Amino acid sequence: MSTNDNGFLKRADALIALANSQLDEEITQGEVSASFMYGAARFNAWMASSSFDTGADLASEKEKIVEYFLAEYKLALEEHLKNHIENFKSN
Repeated sequence: MSTNDNGFLKRADALIALANSQLDEEITQGEVSASFMYGAARFNAWMASSSFDTGADLASEKEKIVEYFLAEYKLALEEHLKNHIENFKSN
């Protein structure tokens, strides 16, 4: 994951702002999170599949694609959890 001066963090912040804007008294953090993850998976599946010429080619690389996205998500989640642990404040 590159965070250089290509707008990476601005795009991530825009997505987080959108997720935050969906929170209200009737929609919980968990519900927004589930939609956010589902949308990310749907976009990433579309993006990954767009680089193949056939469904068979895509199927042959499916496990590699899944492992790539799982590993990247795990790295990001661990990084952000570590940050929250180190900077934890009671509400």
